Amino acid sequence: MEEGAAEKCERIWTEQLFRKSPVSVNPVNIIVVSGVMGIGKTTMVQKIMYDWAGGTQYQRFAFVFLFKFRELNHLDNENEPQMSLTKLIVRHYKYLNDGRLKEVLHKPETLLFIFDGLDEYKHKLDFKQCQLCSNPDDEVPLHILVTSLVSQTLLKGCTVLITSRPRVLENIDIKRADRVMEILGFFPEQRLMYCKKFFDDADVGTKAFQYMEKNTILYSMCFNPSYCWMICSALKSHFMTPEKEQGVAPRTVTEIFVLFLHNILTNHREEIKNQQMILVKLGKMAFYGVENRIHVFNEKQGISTFGLQTVLSSPYLSGLLQRQSTLEHTTYVFYQFTLQEFMAACSFYLEPSGDMEEMLEKWNSCKDDRFEIVTRFMTGLAWCSVLKTVERILGKFEGKTIQRIQEWMKHKTKMTLRGGDKSEALRVCQWLCETQNKELIRDAIGKDLKMNFSVMTLSPLDCAVLASVISCCGELKELDLSQTPLTPQCITRLVPGLSCCSKVWLRSCCLTARCCSALSLTISAPNSQLTELMLDNNNMEDSGVEQLCEGLRSANCKLEELRLWSCGLTSACCSALSSVLSSPNSRLTELSLSNNNLGDSGARQLSEGLRSDNCKLETLWLQNNGISRDEKENLRSLQEELRWSGRQLTINT
Repeated sequence: MEEGAAEKCERIWTEQLFRKSPVSVNPVNIIVVSGVMGIGKTTMVQKIMYDWAGGTQYQRFAFVFLFKFRELNHLDNENEPQMSLTKLIVRHYKYLNDGRLKEVLHKPETLLFIFDGLDEYKHKLDFKQCQLCSNPDDEVPLHILVTSLVSQTLLKGCTVLITSRPRVLENIDIKRADRVMEILGFFPEQRLMYCKKFFDDADVGTKAFQYMEKNTILYSMCFNPSYCWMICSALKSHFMTPEKEQGVAPRTVTEIFVLFLHNILTNHREEIKNQQMILVKLGKMAFYGVENRIHVFNEKQGISTFGLQTVLSSPYLSGLLQRQSTLEHTTYVFYQFTLQEFMAACSFYLEPSGDMEEMLEKWNSCKDDRFEIVTRFMTGLAWCSVLKTVERILGKFEGKTIQRIQEWMKHKTKMTLRGGDKSEALRVCQWLCETQNKELIRDAIGKDLKMNFSVMTLSPLDCAVLASVISCCGELKELDLSQTPLTPQCITRLVPGLSCCSKVWLRSCCLTARCCSALSLTISAPNSQLTELMLDNNNMEDSGVEQLCEGLRSANCKLEELRLWSCGLTSACCSALSSVLSSPNSRLTELSLSNNNLGDSGARQLSEGLRSDNCKLETLWLQNNGISRDEKENLRSLQEELRWSGRQLTINT
């Protein structure tokens, strides 16, 4: 996030959203705010409304009109397929009569229209079509009203703010926008601040934050405020319990959600008689939504169908469902879509239905990814160590269901990881990560203990998942990530897993000097098992190798073979490499430095390390390094000299 903000865009605060850019003479009229689910788009809109109404910000606007695309869908469903802007405003703001509204609309430059949640709108905003309106009293389809406001054919000079998830913006022409902003979420210092405030006790908040920071997957999620809230909610009961009474802290996303549910069940145990029955109904509604891509439920279609109308007012459900009301409609959404997916998975454990294996196979073969997170939760629940906390309240989950899901998962993970589809293998690693079950993971990987994710695209989160799976396995003979571009963040996430491998291929991975401090930590980790590291064809440069040498000199380092073929090296790094060769801790027996530009100076510096009694090197590769004929002769003489002293060293020039 920090790199993106520094390289691609200007970091601004919400208060600056409508201000003219210092490098532009044009006013900022059309603004698009992008952000993933739960990142805070609607919260930002509410804050804008609150600050404007309170008179603390945005006072250039005489009126601010907020419309939610979700509510515009309801209007489209009614008997009025067309509507004028004036009618739409009066419908939402009934105190504005015709005379007063005309006066308001007469000064469009003082008006702000906010349209929240474009991703929830059933119509596509098409700016290429010719059908636009210019009169606020003209009746047109609602999506034409929106495109006309954005195109400034309607109320020219007004300000329009649209919020949306990124995937929807890919399909529309946002070149019309004067400002496109992305909400990045919490930066690291903000995550710590949030934890301290959430826990009241700053010391406990710091402990919780430090725990999250060590758990790469949970920490990666915490940039999103809604996930940060949920993780803190789940961790609160653990960290607020006296240390002697604390159990194992949650490690996976599944365990976080189980503890979150446990907290709700515990807080409302006396209030609701049959909690399990309600959860089953809620879970079935959740799954219906996942299956049909619905996450907004109304009283008629969703709530009544699944028999939840009698408990809607209960605080018990308010911990899971958010009620959103307007003058005309009441809708319910899960606080997060991921929470909806979790509840969907829980329903199959609470009340099994049909052939579980057949259903899982059907989900797995689904061409889109709608069941992916549900499947991960199904896997996680089958091996969940903290599930007993919920079972104490709801009763035992159905044993046969757990067994059947485990058997299907064992078969599926084994077949996929030993097959040739790397994308599928990565997907299965997401499932395995949720289990944290060493026996299952080792069985799935196979006796040869090798994994190949070369020539792929991996995100930092994918790398964290791989590291978690490998760490849980305990050891891996070989990991091949060749020709898979890896950022410094990716390498940092991989560190715990890389140190559990014997041999790692990182050839042509676009590694730079910024990756080397993490690699240095890998080879110097106390329990590092790494003996062979292939870093050929990466632009690591001298500064990167110098950082790597710090780890190579560590007493913990077990590296025996290091390949740095074609890494943009010069003689500047050779002093550090020489100090490694002469270090009493070094175990290097093979070093490849071919296709660099070490020159005679580099060769002479390396020779000093080779002469050391501590040097254990047996093979050195120095081809294509700009070394002169005379210096090559010196290296051959050194080789003979060492051979006479009983050292077997082969120098290839």
